[in-house]
Amino acid sequence: MKKLGFHAARIWIFVFSLLISQQSLQAASDDRIAVGNFSKASLGIELPEEWKPLNFQNIEKRTRYSLVKDGDTVVVKAVSEASASGLIRELKIDPKEFPILQWRWKVGNILKKGNVKLKEGDDYPARIYITFEYDPKKLNFFEKTKYNTYRILYGQYPPLRAINYIWESTAPKGTAVPNPYASRVLMIVVESGPEKISQWVSEERNIFEDYRKVFGEDPPMISGVAIMTDTDNTGESATAYYGDISFRKGGSKND
Repeated sequence: MKKLGFHAARIWIFVFSLLISQQSLQAASDDRIAVGNFSKASLGIELPEEWKPLNFQNIEKRTRYSLVKDGDTVVVKAVSEASASGLIRELKIDPKEFPILQWRWKVGNILKKGNVKLKEGDDYPARIYITFEYDPKKLNFFEKTKYNTYRILYGQYPPLRAINYIWESTAPKGTAVPNPYASRVLMIVVESGPEKISQWVSEERNIFEDYRKVFGEDPPMISGVAIMTDTDNTGESATAYYGDISFRKGGSKND
């Protein structure tokens, strides 16, 4: 029970950590924004440029992240051993203008005890968080009061909501459920099971459409992106690799 309390705090600390940047990202080209340009990073530096550690209070064991070469390409490697931490980048992107999220990832294993619907199974070999900034127009009176309290306590409004794209153990691809600890964090299964273990998988999601589908309204500005490999609840181990992450204009077909 004590551990579950720590994990619940972890979700909210994560949300508070993704504070809104004061400047919007500029498109690298007319139709694309590079958010995680890991393949252009140099080996020997501790973290990718513009990314920083996301550590959690009361969780002492942290996932280890490093820049490594996989073949001829530089990627981020994550190793988790009954641990939890992530890497985050603060940013500001309009999901109406750049609705398509693209990324590559690879996992070395899935988790035997992972379960997207249970608190004790809320671990994943790989996940990508997208957070959306606070918008008072989308809240009722009581919700605004709660967010104002958070602002007083933490000096900043937390993001309004978050979408968490995950590699799950058994839940079917396309499953979308609230996080068991935080209803404003929506979990979407984009890969499931061991079939693609040790293979690079390219993903594409229309964030604008996903948000409208699960929350029933248009999304506000995107405020942050994070990657995380965590195994603290299940007590297992996992290894994952993250390739480049970008946003682009245009449409896509979600699963």
